[in-house]
Amino acid sequence: MRRQLNVFLKILILGLVYLHSAAIFAQDGKMYPIDAPKEPNAIPLGTGGVDDQPAKESWFRQWGDPMARNITTATLTPFLADPKKANGTSVIVAPGGGFMWLSMGNEGWEVAEALAAKGINAFVLKYRLQPTVDSLEGFETQMNQRFAEAAKPANERPARPQWNLENQLEDAEAAYALIKSRAKEWNVDMKKIGMMGFSAGAGLTMATTLQSKKVKLAFIAPIYGGMDAVEVPKNAPPMFVVIAADDFLFHGEAGLIKSWYDAKIPVEFHLYQNGGHGFGLGNPDRTSNKWFDSFMYWLEVNGFLK
Repeated sequence: MRRQLNVFLKILILGLVYLHSAAIFAQDGKMYPIDAPKEPNAIPLGTGGVDDQPAKESWFRQWGDPMARNITTATLTPFLADPKKANGTSVIVAPGGGFMWLSMGNEGWEVAEALAAKGINAFVLKYRLQPTVDSLEGFETQMNQRFAEAAKPANERPARPQWNLENQLEDAEAAYALIKSRAKEWNVDMKKIGMMGFSAGAGLTMATTLQSKKVKLAFIAPIYGGMDAVEVPKNAPPMFVVIAADDFLFHGEAGLIKSWYDAKIPVEFHLYQNGGHGFGLGNPDRTSNKWFDSFMYWLEVNGFLK
């Protein structure tokens, strides 16, 4: 199982590092430093730091969205549904960023707010990341170099790194444990808790599903993550998958879907004509913009919104 998960993650890990989707560059791709935003409701998970990480957490804005990198302290931020609308269903939201940064707005807070508006408790997981250079200029140069490498023919590209996800998995398990410990206070039904991840966050969602012995998810929603086949545990949860045909992670591969299908576990797969990679809740004039509505209907049909 670990070998197959590594194959799954190998394509995914540098998802946002090897960006070459035209749609993603529609906005200003330059990185602008910003002050760390206030996160008054963020709860430290107490999972420790990151080895060989001298740089401090820093923030920047790119494509109009706030991003965080060099995260060494994992946190969980609750976005609780109005008690009058809450249905007990909850979702751990894992933003993406190639495990080198986190798209906190586009794939974190905005998604959590949309879920909470539908009566679903959402919890944004700000997980620990791989170390990157301290200066934003150095980081941007590093990323631009990798973008250039991604444009080379396949036989000329450097090998993609295979990173250890122990820290990230530990953070996900700590988030689940915290939610469980405060389930009554937060109106969480632990039989109706799922996990949604974007890009690298989808990889963390899959790692949690396939590897963790401490987390029991009722459903999962990997959004534009890797699509390679995996070995599915007998107790794997129903899965809702979204990806666009013009996403560089797709390549016509649907092994992940077949894995769930062969295991006879419910799976729903939405392959959209366009949207590129990193579209979050959606970008204008893309067919993928309706995925969130489809996800809500999927939850409703499967009894999670009662």
